Amino acid sequence: MPSSLQQADHGVHVAIIMDGNGRWATARGRPRTDGHSEGARAVRRTVEAARRLGVRTLTLYAFSSDNWRRPPTEVVTLMGLFERFLRSEIPQCIANGIRLMVIGRRDRLPLPLRQAIALSERATAGGRAMDLRIAVDYSARESIVRAAERTGEHRPLTLERFSRLIAAATHARGPAPDVDLLIRTGGELRLSDFMLWECAYAELIFTDRMWPDFGESDLVAAWQEFHRRERRYGGLPDAGLEPAV
Repeated sequence: MPSSLQQADHGVHVAIIMDGNGRWATARGRPRTDGHSEGARAVRRTVEAARRLGVRTLTLYAFSSDNWRRPPTEVVTLMGLFERFLRSEIPQCIANGIRLMVIGRRDRLPLPLRQAIALSERATAGGRAMDLRIAVDYSARESIVRAAERTGEHRPLTLERFSRLIAAATHARGPAPDVDLLIRTGGELRLSDFMLWECAYAELIFTDRMWPDFGESDLVAAWQEFHRRERRYGGLPDAGLEPAV
C-alpha cells in the first residue's frame, strides 16, 4: 500500500533532471551557452506536452546548488536566461491554467531574477490545470537539513509534517505530492541531489537523449513506460496475495 504521502487523487507528478545542454553544444562546436538556450526551447515543448498528457505536477531541475562551481560567465548567462524565461512564459501559463513556482534557495540569486520569480508566481497563482515547479539553486540534502533544524517545535514529527517543513525550506507554497516518474536526460545514471525525499517511490527512467533534443515523443515514451510498470510500494500485487489463515 502507498504511504499516506501518496495521494490517490493527486494526479501524476513528473520530475525531470534536464541534463546535457553543455555537451549538446560542445558536440556541435558551439558555446555551452547555446546549449542552455536550446534547452529553454525544450522546456517549452515539454511543458506543453506534459499538459496535454494530463500531468498534474511537473518539476524541472534547472540549476543545482553545486552548479555555482561552473564558470562565472556561464552562471551569469544562466541567471539571465532564467529571468527572461520566467517573464516570457507568464502569458502562456495564464492562458493554459499553469501555476508556476520556483523552488530552492533565493538569497544567492540576482535581484532581477528574484523579482521575476515573485512576478511569475503572483501572476500565475490562479492556475489549476498543472503546477510547473522549476528548481533553481536547489539541493535536496540542504533542504532536508534546513527542515530538520526546524523540527524542535513540531512534535510529534510525522512524515506529512516533515514534508511541510521541507517545502517551507525550498520556498514552495506547500508540499508537492511524491514524485511518480523521474526522468533524467543526458545518459547519466544518478539523482544528483534532486528531490531525494519526494522520490522515495518514484519510477526512474534514464535516457541518452540530450536535453535540447528532448521532445514530446520522448516524454510520451517515458509516460507509456511508467504506466506499464507495476507499483507495489513494498507490498505484493493483489493477485499474488494468499488468503489469510
